[in-house]
Amino acid sequence: NKLFMQEAIGAEYGEGFETFRQDGPLKVDVDFLNDRLQEGFLQRIRYAMKPDEAYGLIFSWDNVVADTRTSKVNAWKQLASEEGKEIPEADDVQRMMLLAGADHVLHKVLFWEKAQSEVERLKLRFSQIYYNNLLTLMKPVDGLEEWLDAVSTARIPCAVVSSLNRRNMVDALERMGLLKYFQAVVSEEDGMESIAHRFLSAAMKLDRKPSKCVVFEDDPRGITAAHNCTMMAVALIGTHPAYDLVQADLAIGNFNELSVINLRRLFANKGSTFMDRQKQIIKDAPPKRKLTVDTI
Repeated sequence: NKLFMQEAIGAEYGEGFETFRQDGPLKVDVDFLNDRLQEGFLQRIRYAMKPDEAYGLIFSWDNVVADTRTSKVNAWKQLASEEGKEIPEADDVQRMMLLAGADHVLHKVLFWEKAQSEVERLKLRFSQIYYNNLLTLMKPVDGLEEWLDAVSTARIPCAVVSSLNRRNMVDALERMGLLKYFQAVVSEEDGMESIAHRFLSAAMKLDRKPSKCVVFEDDPRGITAAHNCTMMAVALIGTHPAYDLVQADLAIGNFNELSVINLRRLFANKGSTFMDRQKQIIKDAPPKRKLTVDTI
């Protein structure tokens, strides 16, 4: 159901999640991870020699790894065909079908059914069609495999996050030939309640502090969640136009525009971004000139 509802962004004001250890529950939030995942002495030496290895890359599944937008549109069209309904061709309707939850689409966009029992039946059938469409995915978005190959050569660890269950994700990554590039997978089984929690979980699995991670997203809400986690955000233009993604640290049309040097540039001005605390510098006022007879 998380696939068809608008999830919370998460991580506002230090919000975190709990994980369980042998000595009891452990509260995990952004500040905790940035402090706990500090590099050790030998790691600092290694990262000084090979700075790219200090980064961690986190990829959202939807429309960043796989073109789920087409799968979702085709699922709505097949459902409409089975129910003898028609889908309006208006751009705003098509956009809401992609971005809104299934409940909202059925009630407020398509106006198909009013009874809740019938809505639940349609939602269940829609999810079945959508999952069947995911089974036919055979290739990733353009340029992604080449980009993953480049960062793999630079020994930068990668993670993929989604609300899908692990089995479907791993199967899809294997079919697309991408599973070897991802060191971590965050899925439905991880029990994360928000977008930001998934990003923090991915940072833990990659053993990289959040402030050294870069999130690849196509949704403004995901970009906000990344910034709440002190992560950098690279936006993929497509589902949302470029003017909706201005808060991202970098916006690209496809992965062919990227190189590893872009990652270094994202962190080159670290300390001057809006996420970091700044010290206010108060300059001393210049001394007043004393007027003398010669000055006059």
